[in-house]
Formats: sequence, C-alpha cells, structure tokens
Amino acid sequence: MKVDDKLVEHLAHLSRLEFDEAAAGKMKSDFEKMLDFVAQLEKIDTTGVEPLAYMSDEMNVLRTDEVKGEVKQVEALKNASGKDTDYIRVPKVVKK
Repeated sequence: MKVDDKLVEHLAHLSRLEFDEAAAGKMKSDFEKMLDFVAQLEKIDTTGVEPLAYMSDEMNVLRTDEVKGEVKQVEALKNASGKDTDYIRVPKVVKK
C-alpha cells in the first residue's frame, strides 16, 4: 500500500485530527514505517503455529459475591445533601 498525502489527509479527517505540513510529513513517514514492519511480519512462515488466544494458561480466580452490609433507603436519604422524595439529587454532569 502506498502512503501519499491524500491518504494522510483522509485518515486525519476520519480521526478528526488537524496538523500542519511538517506534522503531515512526519505522519506519512510513520505510516510507511508501520506498513514496512507489517510487511516484514507477513513474510514469516507460521505454518503449524496454533493461534494464541491468551498469553498464559493461568485462569482468573474469582470469589463469589457476598452481601455484607445493606443501607436502607431512609438511612441513605438522611445523609444526602440533596434529595427529592425517594431519590438522591446530584448535580448535572452531562452538558449538551
């Protein structure tokens, strides 16, 4: 695959990136290096090599969930700085 200025501009547009001519040249150079590296990997003979799903054979040791303490709704509302009948009021965090 040939990396040209048009491809760099297209990828920048898709990524919503903006950069000047010097940075575009650096990006073009970096893309070429990455593609050259992948081309080297494609030359490796992987016949008979099983696909690797996990890097080790270790399994996660998970514990069972246990309910240890429970806070009743009335108790939780007592400590709330803002409340609205049955619910805790929090400041708006998502802006449009």
